[in-house]
Amino acid sequence: MGAGVWIGLWSLGLAVATVAIAIFHRRLQASLATAPRLPLLETAPTELPTVSLIIPAYNEQVNITECLEAVLASHLPHPDQLQVIVADDESTDDTAALAAAVADKRVTVMTVPPRPTDITWRGKNWACANAVEQATGDYLLFIDADVRLEPDAIATAITDSQTHRADLLSCGPGIICGCLAEWLVQPIMMSCIAVGFNFQAVNDPQDVTTAFAAGPFMLFRRSAYDRIGGHRAVATEPVEDVELAKRIKGSGLTLRYLLSTALVKVRMYRSFAALWEGWTKNYYMGGGRKLGATLYSAFALSLIFVMPWLGLAVGLGGALLYGGVWWLVCGLGIASVGLQVYMRWAAQRVFDQPFRYWWLGWLSGGLVVAIAITSIIKTETGWGWTWRGRSLSTP
Repeated sequence: MGAGVWIGLWSLGLAVATVAIAIFHRRLQASLATAPRLPLLETAPTELPTVSLIIPAYNEQVNITECLEAVLASHLPHPDQLQVIVADDESTDDTAALAAAVADKRVTVMTVPPRPTDITWRGKNWACANAVEQATGDYLLFIDADVRLEPDAIATAITDSQTHRADLLSCGPGIICGCLAEWLVQPIMMSCIAVGFNFQAVNDPQDVTTAFAAGPFMLFRRSAYDRIGGHRAVATEPVEDVELAKRIKGSGLTLRYLLSTALVKVRMYRSFAALWEGWTKNYYMGGGRKLGATLYSAFALSLIFVMPWLGLAVGLGGALLYGGVWWLVCGLGIASVGLQVYMRWAAQRVFDQPFRYWWLGWLSGGLVVAIAITSIIKTETGWGWTWRGRSLSTP
């Protein structure tokens, strides 16, 4: 093909990418504009119902001490009304010992029995189901060991849940990024979730087809949890948070999903290997195991995040070598990259994250596309489909 054809193709590709970025940005801003935030307490409550806080933990020695210390520092009208259950899910490290070292009389560190073999219990469902059997609270709060709660988080969440009569209140937490892989992938993933699960639609009781919850923080009214069958009802589901949210809405109960980046924080992954395992486990299933939709999302993300930088590189190279109309491709590349950077900057202001490594948008997008494709392969074949080294495929 001649140079004119290549220039036309690259120009068309960049134009389409710019339109795709604009659409994604508009939908992201529309979702974030309707996102309710967990309101900070103006006055401390004098009475609250009892709450059982459950932490499923499998090889969490790096997290469990700080997680428990934060929980036990919670500001509550009657601290003894907080029951904490650490469900040690057959850890092979020092998780149980470290939890016991910081535990007070409110904390029970239990060893989860071996999983039954009659059905496949995936993820943390078995640990949570066993912990609930010892729970006595009017509310059940499930958090992950990598979550850090601010002192007012529990009281604020229960107060809000009572105010809005929520049967399940789930908070989108503030994401802590440490390693480079987290900075590259997590901001894009948070944006994709906000676009894919619009806050207004999730919180609309009339829209029974759209449900979402964030696993790191899920506060159930105990009666509602029992009504939907709890974690036993979703034993085989690796993405149990979304499935539980679907059951809440499908049962005519009230689901409330909001942002709480100030009171609830989580560092989901501490290495590229952990991030890769976690997101390739969740991406395809979190979207409802829809092949066409997942492939479409991979294509759209490649247009939004990879194409602008690739087009800019090609356009700049062509302009420097040949000049002429190649400068048009270069200009389109600059425009699409500029729009992408603005979109990420605007989103991160809402997510309360520093605006970092924006010039690696091409790598960020490429990684998320690779995660989407790999997630399909792992889920459908069972090859390498694991969490913390445990296989999720059916024996």
